Amino acid sequence: MRMMNCGNGLISLSLTLLAGCGSVPPSPAPTLTVSGCPVVVPCQLPATSPAKNGQLLTDQERTELAWAECASQVDAVYQHQVDHEQAR
Repeated sequence: MRMMNCGNGLISLSLTLLAGCGSVPPSPAPTLTVSGCPVVVPCQLPATSPAKNGQLLTDQERTELAWAECASQVDAVYQHQVDHEQAR
């Protein structure tokens, strides 16, 4: 009757597995790739029909706010183009 010598094989296998338990620095975080422009919606100015001076002032403030929102969208698209042009 012949016995198989499995002891050496099991020890080698366990030592090989333990070699993978060493401490290594974590892998770097993946870089995000943006493939497209920022979302832009059409600029719209609110309709106005002031009847008094107070309403005229309020309408002017609303119009200026709408222009500021539109300008911020244009700035965002411009900045996106500048950032991606420098990356090329």
